[in-house]
Amino acid sequence: MLDLQKYSCLGAALRDALERFGGEICLIEADRDREKTQLTYSDFKEISLPLARALEDAEFDAGDRAAILMTNQSKWLISAYAIFYSGGVLVPLDYKLTAAEQLHLLAHSKAKVLVVEYYLWRAITQSAEFYNIKTKLVLVTEAPLGADLAGGFRWEDFKRKGAPDFVMRQREDVACIVYSSGTGGRPKGCVLTHENYLEQCRALTAWYPFWPGVRYLSILPTNHAIDFMVGFIGPFVCGACVVHLRTLRPEFVRDAFVRYRITYVALVPMIVKNLERGLRAKFDELPGWKRAILNRMIALNRVLTRNKPRVKVSRMLLPQVHRAFGGELLALITGGAFMEPSTMQFFYDLGIPVVNGYGLTEAGTSLTLNDLKPFRADTVGRPLPGVELRVLNPNEEGIGEIAARSKTVMSQYLDDPELTLEAIVDGWLLTGDLGRFDNSGHLQLFGRKKNMIVTEGGKNIYPEDIETVFDGLPVKEYCVFAANYVWPQKEMGQEMLVMALRLEQNQRFDSALLGEITTRNRRLPDFKRVGGYIIWEKDFPRTASMKIKRQALAEEIGKTAERGVVVEL
Repeated sequence: MLDLQKYSCLGAALRDALERFGGEICLIEADRDREKTQLTYSDFKEISLPLARALEDAEFDAGDRAAILMTNQSKWLISAYAIFYSGGVLVPLDYKLTAAEQLHLLAHSKAKVLVVEYYLWRAITQSAEFYNIKTKLVLVTEAPLGADLAGGFRWEDFKRKGAPDFVMRQREDVACIVYSSGTGGRPKGCVLTHENYLEQCRALTAWYPFWPGVRYLSILPTNHAIDFMVGFIGPFVCGACVVHLRTLRPEFVRDAFVRYRITYVALVPMIVKNLERGLRAKFDELPGWKRAILNRMIALNRVLTRNKPRVKVSRMLLPQVHRAFGGELLALITGGAFMEPSTMQFFYDLGIPVVNGYGLTEAGTSLTLNDLKPFRADTVGRPLPGVELRVLNPNEEGIGEIAARSKTVMSQYLDDPELTLEAIVDGWLLTGDLGRFDNSGHLQLFGRKKNMIVTEGGKNIYPEDIETVFDGLPVKEYCVFAANYVWPQKEMGQEMLVMALRLEQNQRFDSALLGEITTRNRRLPDFKRVGGYIIWEKDFPRTASMKIKRQALAEEIGKTAERGVVVEL
């Protein structure tokens, strides 16, 4: 891979990567079972430079901002490189937001250029807020010939001949403005520099390197902090290949693992959990004698990999499992939300480590990562190289707010000095997350500081911590709240905890499920026990990284459900 210490900006590092790895395949784009695009690093360069030249002719100058709003595809990365090549600042936007929210962020970021997918642009132009748009240049991908683009230009036609001038940037210059999850209300644009990204990439690849021949399956949106790093910057500076799917239907994702012999994939915890359910269901369908053999092989693999992964041994003991994932998979990468330890242990016992970490948008991608030396399912790993972590004001259990200092921490929130001063104090980023270090230096998380409940007896309760006791509960999803958080004006005890349950389609709440909840509840100390439950008929609202939006869910329940729907346990 490239020595990133020698570079002052992402554009320079990516430019050299395109030269060094010219003949290697860098991008594959497939739609269902049809491959649409396969590009070498040289091909990527030939396609992106005419776009950079066109931006140059359009007076897109160093420091100007360009937003990208599209699903995972080759044009996302090509456009991003052209922006960096031109010295611009990238603003990756979430395509899952509403058109009104996207317009709000475009205005807040002051983006001069917007690169947008056709169907998303149509939705934006039909929004009541469209008349406020200030973006000077709009490039629309995959627009039909002759389509009314409301002043925009077809991305495919927006090219110019001639070599563009490369614009060098410095490490302290802004590389990206990334909006953190939950963009309603006051926008939080994290201003991340070229140094933030270069140092983050150095730290991650020190523990988990890419190389030519590695194939990374890009499933998370590229605007997501994890996929931007491990699905673009990391692979490219190492000469690896990124595989984009234009559909996320499970059967085509499974086919991609096998067809492209995937090495790594990043998934949100909810998808990892769904994979576990699918595998367990297949295992349960096996005849008794086959299941017995499988269990013996899993147990043997667990013993042989206790201290570290042994990929060749695991593939030999459990060949069918590994063939189903393409036979080359080294790890599943996850982060952005809580990962159930039992799920991580399940995959590790199959010889497929789940590499989980902890981070937040304000700190680039990750602050900690599980280095598998040894594998620990109950933590989020150790601090990455160059990362300092502190636990502030720990209680008697050693739990306190996590503070971080690193070259990967953002410089500020865009145009919000007040919020910046609240978040970064004396060079330390106050994360708002609660955690502690164990004796081996691994970080354990207990939830968000704002979600902590203090009982009348002075005990601290962390809803996320309680939820781990119900790990694997046979429902679609669940969430624990303090009752008066949901119904602040109702006559309910402050210490009473309520579990919101979302059942699977056609699932009934029966005595077996009630018994399961009751049994698990009894494992908790009295002051931590859930006092009642509510059946919720709608899917929980989630962020781009699939974390439950607790506040939004609580507000929705509080507005539409009365106290009487809570069934006491």
